[in-house]
Amino acid sequence: MTYQGVLTKMESEFSQPVQYYLVFENDFLNMNQLLGKNITVQFVKYQCLNCSLDKPIYRQGFCKSCFYDVPQAADWVMRPELSTAHLDKEDRDLVFEKQVQLQPHIVYLANSSNVKVGVTRKTQVPTRWIDQGAHEAIEIVEVPNRYLAGITEVALKEHVSDKTNWRKMLKNDIEDEDLVEWRERLKAYLPEEVTDYFIENNTETNLEFPVRQYPLKPKSLNIEKEQSYTGTLVGVKGQYLIFEDNTVFNIRANEGLVVAISIK
Repeated sequence: MTYQGVLTKMESEFSQPVQYYLVFENDFLNMNQLLGKNITVQFVKYQCLNCSLDKPIYRQGFCKSCFYDVPQAADWVMRPELSTAHLDKEDRDLVFEKQVQLQPHIVYLANSSNVKVGVTRKTQVPTRWIDQGAHEAIEIVEVPNRYLAGITEVALKEHVSDKTNWRKMLKNDIEDEDLVEWRERLKAYLPEEVTDYFIENNTETNLEFPVRQYPLKPKSLNIEKEQSYTGTLVGVKGQYLIFEDNTVFNIRANEGLVVAISIK
């Protein structure tokens, strides 16, 4: 059976273990059901997530011209502290920016390769943690807009990492941490504007991923260069497919690529 479509990040369902779905326009695949199966991934063409043209993908699933035009790729997406919708100030599209920025946001701690601080919309909990391959996470503050979440992250990353080591995450080279203790320790470094939004008395969320075998030395698959790859799927973690030969394929990093997936 062969399925073809443009890659977008896998959808997920919070269960033990997490359920993953690769969604195409006319089909979807439950990746958990494909563990142990022989899978071929073949590059077909590009399809920008905005203009849909067959143009090389630049970043985040967009061709170069769209990347510098669409609001979904503006600087405030990656750097929430640059948000300006709360000031009624437009960056690229004020209607879109108000819709995204002026809603409850969570600043959290997640442990995927190490403890890191991050920001996400409240509606994206726990999806954001799943996408990062975190096996445990906890909310620190809940604020009413993205800007306040951004300045909180900037303050806290002086005292805790804001990066994930993807190789350690995939190798499952992790240690359990007391995230409640971390949260209490970091409370002293919160900006004055958000101290009233500190979340008391919550507990950490634990996640389990559908992985039969972790790679000892993860090798990232460049499907544009290789054109085709065949391997046995042994796990899914974060937004990565993990294969028996230590090859890993980052679905999120390959958004905008049209692929054909054959299953044996």
